[in-house]
Amino acid sequence: MGELSKRTMALWALWLLLVPPGLFLVYQTFPPPEIDPWHLTAYVLFFVITCLMPMNINGASTYLVQWVTIAVFLKYGIFVEILISQLTMLIVLTRSRTDEPLSMRIPFNSTMFFLISCCSGLAYLAAGGQIGSLNLVHIIFYGLIFQIVSVIANQIIYYSYDRFTGSKAKFFSVDAMWDFALTLLVFPYAIALYISEAYIGIPALLLLGIPFLIMTFVMKMYNNSEQITSDLKKAGEIGHQLAERLSTDEVLDQFVIQVSKMFKADYAYVIDYRDGNLLMLRMYENQEFEKFSVPPVRYHKGIAGNVIVTNTPVIYRKKSEWKDIVTGYIPIDTESIMCTPIARNNKIEGVLLLASRKKYAFVSHQLKILDILSTYFAVSLEKAGYVQKAIAKSERCGLTKLYNYRYLDKALEKSMEKVNTGKIDNLSLVMMDIDHFKGINDKYGHQSGNDILIELARILEAEVGREGIVARYGGEEFVIMFENYSKDLALLFAESLRKKIEKHEFLLQRDLDKERSTENVHITLSIGVSTAPDDSDEPNALIRNADRALYIGAKQAGRNKVAAYVK
Repeated sequence: MGELSKRTMALWALWLLLVPPGLFLVYQTFPPPEIDPWHLTAYVLFFVITCLMPMNINGASTYLVQWVTIAVFLKYGIFVEILISQLTMLIVLTRSRTDEPLSMRIPFNSTMFFLISCCSGLAYLAAGGQIGSLNLVHIIFYGLIFQIVSVIANQIIYYSYDRFTGSKAKFFSVDAMWDFALTLLVFPYAIALYISEAYIGIPALLLLGIPFLIMTFVMKMYNNSEQITSDLKKAGEIGHQLAERLSTDEVLDQFVIQVSKMFKADYAYVIDYRDGNLLMLRMYENQEFEKFSVPPVRYHKGIAGNVIVTNTPVIYRKKSEWKDIVTGYIPIDTESIMCTPIARNNKIEGVLLLASRKKYAFVSHQLKILDILSTYFAVSLEKAGYVQKAIAKSERCGLTKLYNYRYLDKALEKSMEKVNTGKIDNLSLVMMDIDHFKGINDKYGHQSGNDILIELARILEAEVGREGIVARYGGEEFVIMFENYSKDLALLFAESLRKKIEKHEFLLQRDLDKERSTENVHITLSIGVSTAPDDSDEPNALIRNADRALYIGAKQAGRNKVAAYVK
């Protein structure tokens, strides 16, 4: 049996032990006075309406029902107030957004509300308060005792439960301060409601209740407006952060991280729409990127597919709304889902899907905010693509598509710094030059010479792979840079490469012939090797040493040779 099941059973056992017998005992000890059913019905109806209009305070839904429950207690006593509090509990639980199961929350909250009602009611009576009294001084003094004890008992129970379950417990939290402030705010309304109802009856509920509900509604709308303004401000900040990123990967990662944080999503996925398929680009779960692969699905399948087909964002507030739609990967504990298309130049490029383990985790105005963010994302992604192309163009050789001298110079400087700071042990340069390349150009034409350079570039890339950096240094010269390659290892690589090129057949077209016939041509390489820190600890000196080994050690020794720099 899991820990959650054990805790649920313990809570239900505690509830059975305390609440039903406790309620019977309260009824026998403190029976309610004679009750006018119409008055009580009016109270309950008004109470339910108040419960259905929560306010958002400090990021949490707050139900301002204390002013009704205090008035009910002052008029009818502990037993009726307990019943009203239990009704509060049921309404709040059905409307609250939490991932804890109702099977656990109902016994815990029912027991907690029962204990709070008993503690505050008994404190009121023990202090000398009387049910049904109209003495204003007594009502205010003893009523305030009732309400303060209620708040303190609530905090003690929550604190004790958190300590018992191992959760982070803090007695004087921000929520506790808000509870106390709201107590002082609604207490005068509760006293006014109780006294007015005692003298003029049910109309008092309308005279005091309607303005209170209107005030609550206005404050709720104001809070919603403030939340939208705050979200728009955050969206603008995220947009600026995305615009500062210079690569598409950085834009993707930053977008996923910031959107997940803003909407408090447990899971976030960026899904690419390409060639009629949906392909997972980013998986961000529990504040970490996941790398396991998810097979692609057809574009019209599942939640993401529906969003693409209809070009309409959606919100699902609980699993029952989407469980029959989903196709593809969704974590099993997901409840709420928010999904929006990502469009660029009026064309849908993909989908963003946010998910939460909580029910009702997302609200409708967030879809519009998410749409704005998706626009920022698409524009930033396009900009980053242009920047990457421009960088690639400035760092690549236009003919061979290898890195050029400018890029090699920067990379060499960074790698040499790693050597000097001890982050890597060795840095080797392998510099090579095609032997008698001018003769090839003269015999076959410059285009044929270019063909050799291009094919040689592809061979070098294949041989080096991810072990090093290949660059065209200029003309027919190429350089390979290896981190953590000793001189002996670099020489072994260079000799193996020399033999491979010597045997390789390059198919050339005779551009200078009238018939433009083809011919297999062999070339050879002269290669020089220099290594840091053995030969130098300066980037430019390392290049000069490799160049010296190439020309003095290999070229002058007869070409088609490998030579190491010797001090």
